[in-house]
Amino acid sequence: MRYDFDRVVERKGTDSIKWRRYGGEVLPLWVADMDFVSPEPVVRALHERVDHRVFGYGGATEEFVETVRERLKRLYGWDVPGEEIILVPGVVTGLNLAFTLFAEPGEAVLVQTPVYSHFIADPVNRGRAVIGPPLVKTGETYEIDFDAFEEAITDRTRIFVLCNPHNPVGRVFRKDELERLARICLDRGILICSDEIHCDLLFPGNRHIPIASLGSEVADRTITFMSPSKTFNLAGLKCSFAVIRDPALRKAWLKGSEGLIPHVNVLGVAAALAAYRDGAEWLDQCLAYLEGNRDLLARYLGERLPSLTMSRMEATYLAWIDCRGSGIGGDPYRFFLEKGRVALNDGREYGKGGEGFVRLNFACPRRTLTEALTRMADAVERMHSPKEGA
Repeated sequence: MRYDFDRVVERKGTDSIKWRRYGGEVLPLWVADMDFVSPEPVVRALHERVDHRVFGYGGATEEFVETVRERLKRLYGWDVPGEEIILVPGVVTGLNLAFTLFAEPGEAVLVQTPVYSHFIADPVNRGRAVIGPPLVKTGETYEIDFDAFEEAITDRTRIFVLCNPHNPVGRVFRKDELERLARICLDRGILICSDEIHCDLLFPGNRHIPIASLGSEVADRTITFMSPSKTFNLAGLKCSFAVIRDPALRKAWLKGSEGLIPHVNVLGVAAALAAYRDGAEWLDQCLAYLEGNRDLLARYLGERLPSLTMSRMEATYLAWIDCRGSGIGGDPYRFFLEKGRVALNDGREYGKGGEGFVRLNFACPRRTLTEALTRMADAVERMHSPKEGA
């Protein structure tokens, strides 16, 4: 079937965090959920599950596990035994459990800034230090400074959080980059926790490689997190999974999660299964639409906001925009919120290298995106225009 991604779904007045936080006439292009209707097979599966009318504790069915296994094998050539797949309510929840179980208070978590804000704040909230060797901006993209990465590691570094595809800079790391990161972590005894939640949201010419698929040695020292939530717009249904190969790590995980991590949402399991099993048609159309939105955004910036530059996007629907040459000051997030009535994410939330940047979510109908960009451009033009009567 054909899906209408131009359709504007009214989310004001609902339970949507995205649309409730700012209210009024502000257009929210911030938190990473889409303004699109979810795939029809997912909606149908949810209706069928609700019609069952019994909502006791649930978990991964054999069909769910086999569907995930088949997907990992088909997409990545990655053969994962069923016992290594563990459901978690969310990737952030899983990472927080990893910080708690596999790093002691005062020990360190390694990240690559600018990076998703939870990877910076959450370890600190649990008494762990955060080391953030920054990615290096080179033109329209970012590269890894491997020397800085190695130099940042201390004898108290326990975990490296890999974000691939990277949020917010939009990189899909190459095989040679992943191999070098893995080698460093293996040599220094560091556990890799790999957030791969955006792995299905790739633009043409890019290929995702799960770091744990590089070989047995890497897999034994990696916990991989994936989810259909970003891909199919299911974030509120709370169903993700971890892949943990090493039996000792898996045993520690299962024991440590008891009484701390809740069961996944039974509706989330039904939705995730339907998405992975029957959502390909929707996803293909969604990716084509997102590519169109990405290109529209790039053209608009070039034509009406040339002082703002966007990193070259290899994946995700989250644009990383450099506002430092625009003359709007050191707080572009506040400027666009107050002067343009557009809510973006403040680049400073993403750590070192995020100052002067904003993150823009373009997973919305084209009409919404165009209106937001027009507001942003008008705000910048008003700022540069002579005051009336001057």
